[in-house]
Amino acid sequence: MSDSLIRSSGWGCACVCVCCAVFLKRCPVRCNLEITAPGNNRSVCTPESICRGSSCGRCQPNSRPDWLLNARIAAMGILEKIAEIEKEISRTQKNKATEYHLGLLKAKLAKYRAQLLEPSKSAGPKGEGFDVMKSGDARVALIGFPSVGKSTFLSLMTSTESEAASYEFTTLTCIPGVIEYKGANIQLLDLPGIIEGAAQGKGRGRQVIAVARTADVVIMMLDATKGEVQRELLEKELESVGIRLNRMKPNIYFKPKKGGGLSYNSTVPLTQCSEKLVQLILHEYKIFNAEVLFREDCTPDEFIDVIVGNRVYMPCLYVYNKVDQISIEEVDRLARRPHSVVISCGMKLNLDYLLETLWEYLALICIYTKKRGERPDFGDAIIMRRGASVEHVCHRIHRTLASQFKYALVWGTSTKYSPQRVGLTHIMEHEDVIQIVKK
Repeated sequence: MSDSLIRSSGWGCACVCVCCAVFLKRCPVRCNLEITAPGNNRSVCTPESICRGSSCGRCQPNSRPDWLLNARIAAMGILEKIAEIEKEISRTQKNKATEYHLGLLKAKLAKYRAQLLEPSKSAGPKGEGFDVMKSGDARVALIGFPSVGKSTFLSLMTSTESEAASYEFTTLTCIPGVIEYKGANIQLLDLPGIIEGAAQGKGRGRQVIAVARTADVVIMMLDATKGEVQRELLEKELESVGIRLNRMKPNIYFKPKKGGGLSYNSTVPLTQCSEKLVQLILHEYKIFNAEVLFREDCTPDEFIDVIVGNRVYMPCLYVYNKVDQISIEEVDRLARRPHSVVISCGMKLNLDYLLETLWEYLALICIYTKKRGERPDFGDAIIMRRGASVEHVCHRIHRTLASQFKYALVWGTSTKYSPQRVGLTHIMEHEDVIQIVKK
């Protein structure tokens, strides 16, 4: 880094490199003197303690001050801004001194990505509809790169025939199918293959990802012969559009206010977020009055997700197809990865285990009804979400049944004895039998 660039930053102390002056406000080498803003009485370091960037272990030679980076970004388009910020994040060393700068960059990155996904206000030609009506008890989106076996999987699991061929982009629109399993109808959507840059609209990527946001579970179909490249690229594309895979929503209470400034509290020790960093991120979103309460230790990225508020948290099942073309050792390694299942659509291997795992990820339960003096109706199950109460069952049967409810008799694993008389708040479990008594 040249002396002219060091002095042009306005700090007036030749011993401090640009990034140290911005991040640390002090010389990190020997003198350790505080550096104040230009125009004030500032300390001057001794000549022998000159820091040239490359000799400073606490900064990066290629880093630039925030005002210089902001001036350069202001003259760019949205895609160029995103690329520049990602480049700046990758070359900035992560440590205690740079955490505020990195937090600010991540806030800018999330804001520009949100602008990129906003629909254009200008009228354009009317295109073909992409989404399909949601039906059945649950919806599963099948995403992946072209020619990984999505259409073949849909044809095997459902009665729907989806065109499959050896060339890429065989499927050009959304093809729905229905999986009938344990009395439930699970809607399976075969989406066109997405490519790198789908978040920017390449290969109809925006439409594919928009449909994936409406699903209850995402099945990420991967080619086992391609290693981990496909998985990393797909995770990056989904992450950039606000889809968080196999993660829970951060336990952060956030409420903007009309006045009163920032109210900051935490019930647990925070190791990655501080009050100053939270304030910087909120100011980036033009939020100056808010109430923030951390109930768990979170990263700046998770706090940004809470501010934006449009993130989708959903379970994802990584399905490695074509395992018949790799070694047994590689199959064993892939099968041991979290949230992963290995199959072969060509040889119809392990498809039953995939269905069982999918059922667990959907968190569905079957509940059977019983009339007084009759046997339970095991042929027609009520499909509910795990954690459903007796009141939810009443609303599913008829909207007026809950108001006429007196008590219910339940047989199954959710009771201490069978039958047990319960109220509306009783939580049902899989394969319970219920008899409802009205007033």
